[in-house]
Amino acid sequence: MVPFIIRRVIGMIAVLFAISVVTFTIFNVIPNGDPALRLAGHSTTPATVAAIRRQYGFNKPVYVQYVRTMEKIFNGSLVSYATQTNVDTEIEHDLGPTISLAVGAALLWMAIAMCLGLYTALKAGKFSDRFLTVLALTGISMPVFWVGALLSYYLGFKAGIFPNGGYVKLTTNPIQWVYHMILPWTALSILFVGVYSRLLRSNILDTINEDFVRTARAKGLSERRVLVKHVLRNSLIPIISLWGLDFGAVIGGGALVVESVFNLGGVGQYAANSIQSLDVPPVMALTIFIAFFVVLSNTVVDILYAYLDPRIRLA
Repeated sequence: MVPFIIRRVIGMIAVLFAISVVTFTIFNVIPNGDPALRLAGHSTTPATVAAIRRQYGFNKPVYVQYVRTMEKIFNGSLVSYATQTNVDTEIEHDLGPTISLAVGAALLWMAIAMCLGLYTALKAGKFSDRFLTVLALTGISMPVFWVGALLSYYLGFKAGIFPNGGYVKLTTNPIQWVYHMILPWTALSILFVGVYSRLLRSNILDTINEDFVRTARAKGLSERRVLVKHVLRNSLIPIISLWGLDFGAVIGGGALVVESVFNLGGVGQYAANSIQSLDVPPVMALTIFIAFFVVLSNTVVDILYAYLDPRIRLA
């Protein structure tokens, strides 16, 4: 198990390095992407542009600029070209809402989907199965921004049951943190609950007739033990893979719409503004940050794979 984890960690570092190189290269060759021109402004002279290039090191070779940018990212001294603010400080300020939204919603949709998927698989073909199938398909079909707007209007603005938006830090008031995050978690989870519950139901129905399940029953194991230890454990392998990808995608900007609807702020909005202004330092830092969570979540998924199915450790 330890060699497997070491291989995955080395692979994670290699992927992060490749992503940083590709991102830096792209933003240095795109049309109108010269940061010196953007810093100098519209009304400028060639002498001013040349002075800015010398000041910020834009006249150095690309590989030197890359190394310096990476150093600034990791020592916390990277500054935005557009706003002249510290990038790490901005990300740290916006990180709380994004992490709170992603982690809470991911745990919520996984827990509900497991319960619904298992229940509908055991009740396959019955009225409850068909009814929950309709609900799942309805949830999949509804746009996240529309669900968020409805929840915000009817349960927040009109009924006043929940706050109509805003974010409270967990360290400031844990109860208010949960209270403010219930609607965003619900809005983001509805889509994923439908997808995951249907996928888990299908996996359980496929697994429950496998030979190893019949063998476990023949040995006299209780139905509950067979269901949890053998059927559910094997059915969760593709679910965990999908969960890792979706969790990384949510942190990487998938929650941007929900953050906007509920006025949470967050990393997604900061990333969108930086990309729009072609501000290379925040884009570089955010890309590495997002890639880290995506790759880390997939590495954790691989390790969980190896735990659930020891045959994967040999890969």
